[in-house]
Amino acid sequence: MKKSILFGLFFMLTSLMYAQSPIGTWKTIDDETKQAKSYVEIFEKDGKLYGKVSKILTKGKENAKCTECTGALKSKPILGLQILSGLKKEGKEWSGGKIIDPTNGKEYKAKMTLNGVDKLDVRGYIGISLMGRTQTWQRVK
Repeated sequence: MKKSILFGLFFMLTSLMYAQSPIGTWKTIDDETKQAKSYVEIFEKDGKLYGKVSKILTKGKENAKCTECTGALKSKPILGLQILSGLKKEGKEWSGGKIIDPTNGKEYKAKMTLNGVDKLDVRGYIGISLMGRTQTWQRVK
């Protein structure tokens, strides 16, 4: 009986910690069509957050390449592409990193804020944070 209670408490605490972190898999939504576009897996490495495309949901684009990207990312498959890098926790948000838009190959400054338990506001911007756009990603359970 004690083991069951301890296991239940451990599971609840783990769930709460997971819910308060962007670490996990998120569904991205296309700005124009409002359709689910991809899954991005966010993970931690050396105290910073990174994200890679783990699944492409758009039919016919499963094997798309980042043709507009430059440098080492030029013509790399979008599936598996690291699009978020170097975000660190600052108060209630994660910032100081970069995000790449694989459709146009452009890199932007990035910040993320949890919006409840199952939504993540991801902002890409140039210069100051006022000049950019925000997408709301949905947690994949």
